[in-house]
Amino acid sequence: MIEKERKFKVKSKKFISFSHKVINIKQGYLSKGNNLAIRIRISDKNAYLCIKGPTSKNGISRFEFEKKISLIEGSKLLKLCLPRIIFKKRYLIEYKKQLFEVDVFEGFLKGLVLAEIELNSESQKVYLPEWVGEEVTGVKSFYNSQLSKLTDSEVNDLISVY
Repeated sequence: MIEKERKFKVKSKKFISFSHKVINIKQGYLSKGNNLAIRIRISDKNAYLCIKGPTSKNGISRFEFEKKISLIEGSKLLKLCLPRIIFKKRYLIEYKKQLFEVDVFEGFLKGLVLAEIELNSESQKVYLPEWVGEEVTGVKSFYNSQLSKLTDSEVNDLISVY
């Protein structure tokens, strides 16, 4: 499957009042390289194995294979993940018939808030709410697989620029 999405920084917490659902997520990476990432995610009481391929030149599209696995399998695989497990709360927000997923990172990434919107096509028009800031689609330092590799000082630099 080809995933198409755009990603943005979030400039205010006004989005919280528009949220219709919040999901607790923890995720780690079994493997990550320039062109491939293998992720384990536990999302509330569900677990998933996900393989992501290289991103297109514009950063919008990439191969993604995701399979639901048992919570027991997900928990065991998460223990095998590389250091730096990501913890975040995902807020689901509908805006002008579009679904935004806003990730509020916790733990070592506390202070970082990013919004994503999945697209039907790369050319799909996106209507941005007032709380959405700068677009970071295709900026590798904002990929979760890259965020999980950051040192504490790199996290501080990223969040202070943010």
